[in-house]
Amino acid sequence: MTAHDDRELVTARLARAGFVASDEEAGELVACAGGDRELLESLVERRLTGEPLAYVTGRLMFCGYEIRVDPGVYVPRWQSEALAQRAVERLPHDGAAIDICTGTGAIAKTLVVEHPGARVLATDIDERAVACARANGVDAYVGDLFAPVPSELEGEVDVVVGVVPYVPTPELRLLQRDTFTFESPLSYDGGADGTDILRRAITDSTRFLRRGGGLLLELGGEQADLLRDDLARLGYADARVLTDEDGDVRGIEATFAQAATSTSSVTCAPGSGDEKTIAPSSIGP
Repeated sequence: MTAHDDRELVTARLARAGFVASDEEAGELVACAGGDRELLESLVERRLTGEPLAYVTGRLMFCGYEIRVDPGVYVPRWQSEALAQRAVERLPHDGAAIDICTGTGAIAKTLVVEHPGARVLATDIDERAVACARANGVDAYVGDLFAPVPSELEGEVDVVVGVVPYVPTPELRLLQRDTFTFESPLSYDGGADGTDILRRAITDSTRFLRRGGGLLLELGGEQADLLRDDLARLGYADARVLTDEDGDVRGIEATFAQAATSTSSVTCAPGSGDEKTIAPSSIGP
């Protein structure tokens, strides 16, 4: 039996179990097994339990780079790639960046590879995540947000980026049923409206960002509106809501200007590349 035959059989099994991307996933499982039929069967059985594909294969592709993924560590999503690419664009070749809540270190690794002359530091509260990030070649440290970041970087950082937990606590139950069988709620729970950790990140970033430095955080829904006043009060300017090709909110980008302002224009930057400015009064609650 050839690898093609194996892929067809695995595709059929996954499809019968309701996996939407059955052919693509089958290809990854067959490739991971490397011709070992017994191993392939074990991998398929694990996937059929709902275990994330990245845990089963131990890897995934992110921004074109292979990322090691250890069990229990937050699995990077393709939706975060645009945030990572924007961080790459904002980081000078010899600059400094901090990736908070780094997980596997996917964003930090992307920055390291794209800017080998830059200093990229990552943090995560989960020791398993930090170990995984280090295995991916990232300079990662255990600690809550900026707690482990050395004081020498205060006021010197060009980019702070992060996929922090931002799912509202009441909406955790709406996630896929197997999510918390394999992943930790700590990777998702953002408090009552999902902004608890986002607000902390916005506040604490001001200690480390240089004037003109960029803040890039993943978020969703109406959370950008909820953060508008915080951004203005803390001295951020040129806030932009980042959206994907379908118009769904994926993140926010802002520039640290130090001098706080009373209002803040927010630019909507859709995935299509078009931009429009939204008046402050139109984005409030």
